Amino acid sequence: MKATITISANNSIGKIDKRIFGSFIEHLGRAVYGGIYEPDHATSDDMGFRQDVMGMIKELNVPVIRYPGGNFVSGYNWEDGTGDKAKRPRKMELAWQSIETNEVGIDEFQEWAKRAGSEVMMAVNLGTRGANDARNLVEYCNSDTDTYYAQMRKANGFDKPFGIKLWCLGNEMDGPWQICSKTPYEYGRIACETAKLMKWTDPSIELVACGSAHINMPTFMEWERTVLRECYEHIDYISLHNYYGNPANDTAAYLASSVEMDKFIKQVAAICDEVKFEKESDKTVNLSFDEWNIWFHSSEQDKEIPKWQVAPPLLEDIYNLEDAVVVGSLLITLLNNCDRVKIACLAQLVNVIAPIMTENNGRCWAQTIFYPFMYTSQHGRGTTIRSFCSCDSYDTEKIKNVPYVDSAAVISDDGNEITIFAVNRSLNEACDLNIATLGYDDYSLTQHIAMEGDDLKAVNTADSPDNVIPVEKAISENISLSPHSWNMLIFKKN
Repeated sequence: MKATITISANNSIGKIDKRIFGSFIEHLGRAVYGGIYEPDHATSDDMGFRQDVMGMIKELNVPVIRYPGGNFVSGYNWEDGTGDKAKRPRKMELAWQSIETNEVGIDEFQEWAKRAGSEVMMAVNLGTRGANDARNLVEYCNSDTDTYYAQMRKANGFDKPFGIKLWCLGNEMDGPWQICSKTPYEYGRIACETAKLMKWTDPSIELVACGSAHINMPTFMEWERTVLRECYEHIDYISLHNYYGNPANDTAAYLASSVEMDKFIKQVAAICDEVKFEKESDKTVNLSFDEWNIWFHSSEQDKEIPKWQVAPPLLEDIYNLEDAVVVGSLLITLLNNCDRVKIACLAQLVNVIAPIMTENNGRCWAQTIFYPFMYTSQHGRGTTIRSFCSCDSYDTEKIKNVPYVDSAAVISDDGNEITIFAVNRSLNEACDLNIATLGYDDYSLTQHIAMEGDDLKAVNTADSPDNVIPVEKAISENISLSPHSWNMLIFKKN
């Protein structure tokens, strides 16, 4: 099989917002307790945060992390996670049927995020609570006034404001599984009024309104239209959530997941522009794809886990090679839509559908999906160049004309590096790849990293953490993409 990727100077899609490489930590399963936080672990720091996990997170170079949920936030009282730990309440957590100890809250998490080199994307509870509690939380986190909640933060030992600039107005509020779910109009109204109070408290913040919970919701599209009509001028982004999987073991269809993601992004962007036109607004609402990943491996095992535990092992998907290839392809789609997608969060970061796994009081290791995310985060900064791929295609039951090669091209801010990310979706054939550069003739291929292998179901474990890892390919005039592989090609300016 042959393919040609063509890129040309002065034909860019847009500047990549670094927050496209964000992630997510929810009070769910072992994401917090046993994941980032384990005071008795041998590597834990003065606040109880695992440094072995911290080191791996820093490798991913994650600029923003959404917190504390997720479904969790719709029943959460933020005050429970502040102040003296000895006085914090132990509560039934209804979203995930677990016990929440509140040992970690915004007091601890904002400090952990700073130590991890990240910023916090804070969610407010628009399920059981509302606008008043949201504006109080903004004051607690961001204000330096002589007022109740700012002084409460200082009394808790934090003299300087946390400076959280990105906020989510609830989570998946059209989902019937959500605590106190809402109709589109109900949510649009509370989002509008909450946004007003939050921005009056701190005008510098940016706000993300909830889009529909996923693309297959019966409310999808009409939800977005109604919500945006109510709060368009008061918010900055609308969220997209979607998870992908291969429960039917149809790998060819699974590898086409990014085609569905691309369609989803373009549909929501079109609705935003439709409402902008209706309102005759000068403002563009962009997209926050703040939950995306592979999620299906753990669905059956989770049914057997008893309820009302502290940090039960929920949603602990074990990822294989084909999952890594799909994640790489989804990242390609985010890069190719960087003109509208400004924020994206791989959900989640540790243990819960995550690139990093841990043992309680033990080891940590990288799952297969860790590597395409890490390399794209490290080398996918700059500007996405519009690329055109000429190759054969195939059909799935749902999607026709799926290109065998999926690709994105990024030029670094200093112009010294062009990185092409490419996935070969063919299950059987290697691809002889030609790169045609128009206006970029003085660049040479210096590195080719690939995630490849014969066994698509191969995984990493604590005992075999290097079972599925990237390989460095020899540089030659002929570029070959192995079957069912993810690839990173780095070209340096001569």
